[in-house]
Amino acid sequence: MSSGTVLLIFVFTYFAALLVISWFTSRNADNQSFFIGNKKSKWWLVAFGMIGTSLSGVTFISVPGTVGKIAAGEFPFGGFEYYMMVIGFFLGYFIVAGILLPLYYRLNLTSIYTYLGKRFNVEAHKIGSVFFIVSRAIGATARLYLVVNILQIFLLENLGIPFWATTAVLLLMILLYTFEGGVKTIVITDTLQTTFMVFSLIACIVYILSQLDFSFGEAVAVLQQKQYTHLINTDINSKTFFLKTLLGGMFITIAMTGLDQEMMQKNISVDNVKNSQKNMKTFAFSLLFVNLAFLFLGGLLYLFALQNGAEYGADGTFGFKNSAGEINNIVGDDLFPALSLQGYFPLAISVIFIIGLVSALFPSADGALTAITSSYCVDLLNLNDNKTKTEKQKKRTRMKVHLVFAVVFFILIMIFKQINDKSIVYLIMEVAGYTYGPLLGLFAFGILTKHQITKKYAILAVTLSAPVLTYFINFFITKFTNYKIGVELIILNGLLAFIGLWLVRETGKLNTTNFKILKIFLRLFKLLNQ
Repeated sequence: MSSGTVLLIFVFTYFAALLVISWFTSRNADNQSFFIGNKKSKWWLVAFGMIGTSLSGVTFISVPGTVGKIAAGEFPFGGFEYYMMVIGFFLGYFIVAGILLPLYYRLNLTSIYTYLGKRFNVEAHKIGSVFFIVSRAIGATARLYLVVNILQIFLLENLGIPFWATTAVLLLMILLYTFEGGVKTIVITDTLQTTFMVFSLIACIVYILSQLDFSFGEAVAVLQQKQYTHLINTDINSKTFFLKTLLGGMFITIAMTGLDQEMMQKNISVDNVKNSQKNMKTFAFSLLFVNLAFLFLGGLLYLFALQNGAEYGADGTFGFKNSAGEINNIVGDDLFPALSLQGYFPLAISVIFIIGLVSALFPSADGALTAITSSYCVDLLNLNDNKTKTEKQKKRTRMKVHLVFAVVFFILIMIFKQINDKSIVYLIMEVAGYTYGPLLGLFAFGILTKHQITKKYAILAVTLSAPVLTYFINFFITKFTNYKIGVELIILNGLLAFIGLWLVRETGKLNTTNFKILKIFLRLFKLLNQ
């Protein structure tokens, strides 16, 4: 039996386990089970499962691959520079726990965008939902594409299986185990998937340390010597300048977690706000350690490759020389899978890698598919408030929407295949800056002020204009100055949306308590661009 066949057997065995869990958790499930798990989820289960959702294949593959880019002189990250963004994430989770979660529980929301309807009008409610659907669909399929593409290149292509077939089968798997139970199922499956991902991470670190014959301390010393642990970028013009990355990470978390139906859907499935806040804070501390472990693994992967004949080329490439003396570039996203699936690691470690990779794949797609379905049904179809339809009819509508978005995911993945951008970790952050920015501005305006906006299409005009203005500002700054806008793009976009909403506001009073928070953020943004 070939190694490829063995790996495929493990993939399908893993999927079978997910189906069994789905069968048990979806019994007697209704629409509320699908949307918010009947608010019976255990906070510690949600916290642990969210690690897998937050990390996904991007962290599993891309983050370790960025470490060696400091030596290769490549963008977007290098060394441990990514960890400054992780610290920003950490700060952002506490803002979400302290400000947004109490708001959502106080209003007893099924969809967090219902808040915009209550605070402003129906237009704001639906615009918020549409921005989420677009943002999450692009982000989730970009993550999913990364993992599917790796499985295709390193495992399935040699078996003659086309990329579209791989994508279709994996989406069908996800569809099958989320079709009935929704959030109720995902809370359990995400826990299983996070367990396997963390196990894979630890097992690979232990194996490589043993092969390098390093203790933990010795490995850290060698990584420092090779500058792989470089943390703080002090070049203010760089996209990865540490303050940009820190603040950008914080606002990305506020937007991509606190204003994201997928992430909040799991949090508000917990029985009360205090337990939900425990979940968020536990999750925040966990990510500090897990992301650091992935960066450490990245450094070990480069050391392992160098010990086994890899080298850096004059043009910044990194990899093994072929028979023609050319370097087969495996820097970045290709490093971990290349070492795991091309004979450099034993079969047992390859199996562990595949299990970890698949465990990273499913949480990035199952929750997104469920959340997008929920948002479309609750926010755009008003399915929860529809008194003319029976529960059975509502369920049938929900299932149709779920199926349609699975097809949309398939189309988007095929588009990413055509784009074929290997810097997927930064691409996702940049896209998020454009699509989540209007949500950030809209929620900030609602929370920080008491102004109303009643003019028809005013909110639509502002939220569409802000990303366009952001794009042109980014374009001209990049073209005519040495300054490079990085992940702080989302701050600029959100600020433009906030200013636009301020300009079209009706007369009202400013919430002076929260305005102090706004002034702090504005000062930080000013400091960032000095």
